[in-house]
Amino acid sequence: MSRSLRRGALAAVLALSVVPFAAACGAGDDSQTLQVQPNVVSTSVGDIQIQNANIITEPNGKGPATVTARVFNNSASPQQLTSISVDGVSTPVKLTGPDGKTGPLTVPANGAITLGGAGNPSAVLSDSAGLSQGDFHKTTFSLSSTGQVSLSPLVVPATHYFQTYGASVEATPAPGGSASAPAGKPSGSPSGKPGTPAGHGEHGHVQPSSSAKETVKP
Repeated sequence: MSRSLRRGALAAVLALSVVPFAAACGAGDDSQTLQVQPNVVSTSVGDIQIQNANIITEPNGKGPATVTARVFNNSASPQQLTSISVDGVSTPVKLTGPDGKTGPLTVPANGAITLGGAGNPSAVLSDSAGLSQGDFHKTTFSLSSTGQVSLSPLVVPATHYFQTYGASVEATPAPGGSASAPAGKPSGSPSGKPGTPAGHGEHGHVQPSSSAKETVKP
């Protein structure tokens, strides 16, 4: 192939590669890519696995915030989620069951609970001061038998996919007042729960087990 033909072919390839980027730029702030379910951050220690953890603030970044996650207990005995703490935030996380009672939440044996969303237990920070959208904050879940399980969720606004998980969504009492979810094993691709935007690497820190690991799942 002559030098001039090679230059012409290269120019054509470059021109075609620019088209998708130009189309994406023209989609505006509300393009469909902003509403695609992102990857999730998860970690496990012993019998406890935590998936889909996020910290969700109000869209303007002020006011209360919520910690959302799916907490699995793969043991034959129930455990109590006694507290959650977020690094860099002075206010405590308030745990509330779907029946409106505050205090530790029961994670049933061979079952799970979902934190956040209507009808589910909630974990609410009364003030989001110290949190910045787009940052990762180490968050520690304390359980009665397993101890501390830590990972670093992303701080996101309660918009698009996360809109129904913000602090402004009040929990609706579930029938029977039970705070526990149906029994089940954790899935490699849980659906309908908040996650973390793609493109971020590992950010979790698990205590106390050295064998625990945090993964970002596609």
